[in-house]
Amino acid sequence: MTSTELPTATTDLATLCEQTGTTFVLALFVDLDGKPCAKLVPVEAVDALATEGVGFAGYAVGSMGQEPKDPDLMAIPDVSSFTPIPFVKEGLAIVHCDPHVEGKPWPFAPRVILKSMLEKLGSTQGLDAFVGAEVEYFLLKRTEDGGLVTADPGDNAARPCYDARGVTRMYDHLAAVSRAMNTLGWENYANDHEDGNGQFEQNFAYADALTTADRVVTLRYLITMLAEERDMVATFMPKPFADRTGSGLHLHLSLWKDGEAAFSSDDDARGLGLSDLAYSFTAGILEHASALQAVLGPSVNSYKRTGAVSTTSGASWAPRFPTYGGNDRTHFVRVPEGNRVELRGGDGSANPYLAIAAALGAGLDGIEKSLDPGTVGGDNGAQRDALPRTLLHAVDALDADPVVSGALDSAAVLHGEGHAVAAYFAEAKREEFFAWHSQVSPWETARYLTAY
Repeated sequence: MTSTELPTATTDLATLCEQTGTTFVLALFVDLDGKPCAKLVPVEAVDALATEGVGFAGYAVGSMGQEPKDPDLMAIPDVSSFTPIPFVKEGLAIVHCDPHVEGKPWPFAPRVILKSMLEKLGSTQGLDAFVGAEVEYFLLKRTEDGGLVTADPGDNAARPCYDARGVTRMYDHLAAVSRAMNTLGWENYANDHEDGNGQFEQNFAYADALTTADRVVTLRYLITMLAEERDMVATFMPKPFADRTGSGLHLHLSLWKDGEAAFSSDDDARGLGLSDLAYSFTAGILEHASALQAVLGPSVNSYKRTGAVSTTSGASWAPRFPTYGGNDRTHFVRVPEGNRVELRGGDGSANPYLAIAAALGAGLDGIEKSLDPGTVGGDNGAQRDALPRTLLHAVDALDADPVVSGALDSAAVLHGEGHAVAAYFAEAKREEFFAWHSQVSPWETARYLTAY
C-alpha cells in the first residue's frame, strides 16, 4: 500500500494495522477540557484493544467526572475513526475511543455526549448533522528566559493577514500539515496567514459531525507535533497576545434529511437562501447564545478575545452580540451561502465534541419550538443582550439554561444515568475562573502599587 492509499472499510482493527503498516496505535480520547489522552498500544495487543479496550484511571485523566475511588475508564475504540499518521512517527496510528465504565458509555466523555446528541437529532427529527471547522492557531518559539515570541521573526507587519511572504516563510510546516490531511483524504483546500502575526489557518472539507470533531482533535495533535519537529510551539490558546487577533474555532453547520440538504431554499423572502427549518435552527442558536458561550469559549482567556477592543490590525473578528446575517463576519451566526450557517462564537480552547453537541441542542430547540431569529442583521445586537463578558457570566448563563445544559447531559439521559454533567462542567469552569481571579497580575501592580 502506498502512502496515499487509505485502507478499505473494515471492522477489524488488526487488519487495518496490517494494511497500513501500523506497528503502534494511540488509543485516544479527550476530557471535558479537550485534553488529548492516550495509551500507546503495540500492534501485538490490538485484538485485546478492539474487544476489551484499554484502561485509564479517570481521576488522573483530568476533567472526567471521576474521583480516585472510581473504577477505571475503559477506552473502547471506534474502528471507523482509525487514522494512520506516519508523518508524525513511522508506523503510528490514532483510533478515537469512547470511554466506558463498567460496560456502559461514560456520560462525561465528550465523544459519547456528541454521539448521544446526534442520536437524539435523528430519532426526534430524522435529521443528520454535517459540520465544517476552521482551526486557527499561532506558531511561536520559546526565548531563553522562557517567554514566547512569533516563530517567524520576519512576521511583523501591521496587517499580516493573507501575506504571501508570511505563508512562504512557513511553507515547510504548512505543507507538511497539508500533505498529512490530503494523505488522510480530508481534502485540505486552503492554508493561509490569519490576522495576527504568527497566526495561521488550515482548512479541510466538511463531513458528518462526529468525523469532523474527531478530525479537529487529530489536526490539533498533528499541528502540535509537526511544529515541535521544527522547534516551534503551536498554540490554540484563544488570545495569547493582548494586541493581536485571537484564534477561533468557527463551525459551519448544516442539517440533512434522507440525503437531501434541509437548510437551503430558493424561496426565501429574507434573501439569505435559507429554509424555514434553517431559520428556526438559527433562532435556537441565538436564543441560547449566552449559555452556549460557556462551551464555545470555555476558558478565562476566551473572554480576552471576545472583549477585545484594540488589535494591531484594527479588528477582533469575534462577535460580541448574538446576531445573524449574510456574508458578514461581525455576526454570531453568519450565512455565507444558503446551505449552511457559520457559528463564529467558538475559539481555540473549545472542545469540538461539546461545542457541536451544544450548538445542535440549541438549534434543535429552535426547530422544535419553530422559533424565529428576527430581523436579518438585528441592528448589531439591539434586539438582544450582549454576549457574556467573562467565563463566570457564561457559566451563570449555562446554569440557567436547561437546553444547553441538557445537551451536555444528553448521554446521561440516553443511557439512564443519574449524572449531572452540565453541573459538573459549570462548577469546574467556575473554579477555573476563581483560580485565575486569585492571582495578582502585573496590571494590578502597575495600577495599585503606589496609587494610594
